Amino acid sequence: MTSTIDDIYFRELAGKDPRDVCGSAPCRYDDERKCYVISAWGDEYAIFPHERKISLIDNTAHNPDSLFYLFLIYYLLKSTEIKAAGEWISEKDFPGGPTFFRGPHEVPTHLICQRFANDTEVFRRRCLALYGTPLDMGDVAYRFDIVPGISTAVLYWAGDDEFPPEAKLLYDKGISGQLPLDIVFSLAVAICERIGRV
Repeated sequence: MTSTIDDIYFRELAGKDPRDVCGSAPCRYDDERKCYVISAWGDEYAIFPHERKISLIDNTAHNPDSLFYLFLIYYLLKSTEIKAAGEWISEKDFPGGPTFFRGPHEVPTHLICQRFANDTEVFRRRCLALYGTPLDMGDVAYRFDIVPGISTAVLYWAGDDEFPPEAKLLYDKGISGQLPLDIVFSLAVAICERIGRV
């Protein structure tokens, strides 16, 4: 499903020389199928710029959120600009973040809380199954290397009699100013959906 992706991204990618794209982005070009193949978060994806579609390769058990596809094509177009900084920030630390990430653009961490309630062990197993690396943050936290240069952290706190469970996403500071806020939001939604999916 790629209906959320503006054709402008496909047109821009279609107009590029595959040698230039593959020279700057961690991908390869399939001349026979006329598509780019990129590894992301443990899976491989095929991006067909001329057909205006993106598909998951060889994983029928996983149905990615369409917003993740939007993130992928943008990353393929702009990856040379993105360098990891090794410092975590929240969505509110992005320029314009406090205004953007609210209302319809609030990061849906409630999907994670609804899925795991107070069971940190089930959360831990889910994160390990999704190639997470443990972090010493929150009650339980994991780092996810989505694509080269872009890592996120998911923090989780179990609730008690006074407070409900809480989840939070953090991002490598290197993407601040490099990814537009709507692309950061697309990635955040995809992460919450995948981790919180039953």
